[in-house]
Amino acid sequence: MPQTNTDARQAAVSTMKQSLILDAARAIFEEDGIEGASIRAIAKKAGYTPGAIYFHFASKEDIYAALLDQSLDLLVARVTTSIADARNPKHQMYLAGRAFFDFYAENPRDLDLGFYLFRGGMRPYGLGSVRDQDLNEKLLWALAPFRHALMEMGLDDNIAEHETSAFFAHTSGLLLLKHTGRMTLFSSDAGSQIDSYLTNLEHRVDHMVAVAAWSESHEGL
Repeated sequence: MPQTNTDARQAAVSTMKQSLILDAARAIFEEDGIEGASIRAIAKKAGYTPGAIYFHFASKEDIYAALLDQSLDLLVARVTTSIADARNPKHQMYLAGRAFFDFYAENPRDLDLGFYLFRGGMRPYGLGSVRDQDLNEKLLWALAPFRHALMEMGLDDNIAEHETSAFFAHTSGLLLLKHTGRMTLFSSDAGSQIDSYLTNLEHRVDHMVAVAAWSESHEGL
């Protein structure tokens, strides 16, 4: 059944209200963290009643998940766009890795959002198993071009996964140092450091692939 003009208007109004709620929620989460935030505070910030919030979102965890989902969509788009002109797997590995780093370097509040760093500090926090699984899969999707490039360079799946997790850990550490101002302790910057890491990784992958090929050719001799 085709959508009527009334249906289209209602959908547009609903989308606008959700956008206003999410904008208000982000501000509340930044001020109070997810544990300190409340539907009442979000509603007040958005200019709605708590009942109006519950019409669109079942809980503050649902709202946080929606914000994080939006952020991860932007991250995936950034990485996907970056590799469009990759000349080869090595170039794709660099472009995907640099795009991942640059997204969070340019958007520190998205880094806070992804690591639940709003006020609560560095500690585990989940949004429920189903939400967590969906969001984690989207994060892995953002890292997939990096991992696939490593496999195209010759690494097997397990080693490529290990190197992808090492890249994620290294990148997270550099971003933390950058956004807390701790990189000023060193005569370098986070951007140069990630470039060095990616260059060194390329050399390590070449070495691992060469060693594996040599071992295979000499097996049984």
